[in-house]
Amino acid sequence: MARLAQDSKLLTREARSKLKPSHEPYWKVIEPGFHLGYRKGKQGKAGTWIARYSLEGKYKKKSLGNADDYRDDNGVDVLKFGTAQIKAREWATSLIKKSKGIHEGPFKVKDAIKEYMDWFEVHRKSVNNTQSVFDFHIIPKFGDIEVSEITTRQIRKWHESLAKQPAKIRTGKTSEKTNYKKVNDDRSRKATANRVLTVFKAALNHAWREGFVESDNAWRRVRPFRNVDQAKIQYLTEKECKRLINVCPADFRSLVQGALYTGCRYGELINMKCEDFNTRARVISIPDSKSGKTRHVPVTDQGKEFFKRQKAGRKGSELMFRKKNGEQWGKSHQIRLIKNASKTAKIDPPATFHILRHTYGSGLAMNAVPLQVIAEALGHADTRITNKHYAHLMPSYVADTIRANLPDFGKFEKDNVREI
Repeated sequence: MARLAQDSKLLTREARSKLKPSHEPYWKVIEPGFHLGYRKGKQGKAGTWIARYSLEGKYKKKSLGNADDYRDDNGVDVLKFGTAQIKAREWATSLIKKSKGIHEGPFKVKDAIKEYMDWFEVHRKSVNNTQSVFDFHIIPKFGDIEVSEITTRQIRKWHESLAKQPAKIRTGKTSEKTNYKKVNDDRSRKATANRVLTVFKAALNHAWREGFVESDNAWRRVRPFRNVDQAKIQYLTEKECKRLINVCPADFRSLVQGALYTGCRYGELINMKCEDFNTRARVISIPDSKSGKTRHVPVTDQGKEFFKRQKAGRKGSELMFRKKNGEQWGKSHQIRLIKNASKTAKIDPPATFHILRHTYGSGLAMNAVPLQVIAEALGHADTRITNKHYAHLMPSYVADTIRANLPDFGKFEKDNVREI
């Protein structure tokens, strides 16, 4: 404990009784920028102790309690000079920690989530989606529990319970509701439980790395369900791509072609500017990708001609893709259009806009493009996701050997069935 300051005018009630009443406290310097003040009360009323601390060039003040002018020090609301100094130091320490973002008191799961989301908002995207996972699945169960008190068993039981919950069906806000997800099988529910567990662990790991908790053993021991994340990637054939392009409205057709030439996400395309395409280098720059890093996507000669036409006669700051009325494409404007186009083009199951990205990646994989190159073009942090989605499509020694050596089982009966 720091040594208590001494002041003959404030130390005793007898000394303070000789002071004149004043609205401005009698200040005692505890440390530079840190003072303890005594405000003399009117006749018959006890004075009060006040602390002030200079923070970022401005004084912060705090009333600490009454002086022991008429009652003895109780350490709560009646304080002698020494006790008032201790209270003032506690307040100043708390003030400094708060200004530095240092948490005080029990560190609960909801505090860990707040710390993580503050970081996430700066360094990652999908803030709203991530927050909704916390709000729906995690905070109701763990929010008020101290992070240091969480047990492995609690997390494991919760994780297992997630896999038993029925799937949530998200619907559109229009009168015609659109199901985005129809999953009721056990594998899909376990895969969802794994994704929620990953989000929860990310928040807890952030708290551990920042020093809010001493150990990560409790959640590190919880393992995700195995063999539930097999990729089921739909992609379009060349014929399906051509049919889809031909039936799209002109403005939406450009978006579809842009996705097939670059593998870009819908959000990246609708925010793409004319200046993002370098005609000479034949490269599209994505400055604001999902990972937060800029990536550069090479295009073919055909893609070059397409983007040259898109930006012809336009300013570099203009959006590359706009609706026919000149407005910017919105967040969900593609959903109904791609659904209707899929129906007209007889694509079953119907394509989503994201499947155009999978078509780009699948096309590269089937032409033996290395996974590292595909990962770079798609903006994946490493090849794990790329390998999961596209590795099975690549030419391989195993597949080639089987096809070359499997016996001939005879000719099949011919019919009139032809691929459209």
